[in-house]
Amino acid sequence: VLWKVPLLVGLLVLGTHIWTKDKEFVDIRKDLDYFVASVEFAVTQFNGNNPEENTYRLLEVGRAQKKTWTMIFLMDLYMGRTICKKHSEHIDDCPLQQGPEKKKVRCTFQVDARPWFSQFRVLNSTCVEI
Repeated sequence: VLWKVPLLVGLLVLGTHIWTKDKEFVDIRKDLDYFVASVEFAVTQFNGNNPEENTYRLLEVGRAQKKTWTMIFLMDLYMGRTICKKHSEHIDDCPLQQGPEKKKVRCTFQVDARPWFSQFRVLNSTCVEI
């Protein structure tokens, strides 16, 4: 009987590890305050690091996920290049470029949010033109 206890504990630990690994990121609502702030931060970082002189604005949020037990968000953002130059005041109202200058990207970001300290950090990002 005693040899069964370690076996049972081992199976429980293994099962828990597999379950949490499988559920590392879970879907969340796109309107959660900390997620919205993380999206805004990611777009700002993208524009700040982008060598182009025109700014991009958010068109759509695709995937919205949060890593369990953390404030690390995983997001797919669709953005379009605007006619406005960087550091323009009203980027959200800025029209998208048309014709040959038109450009859209899909970016995947992982953002570590510490909103109670007003700290956000992009952990990983990849972008492709669409």
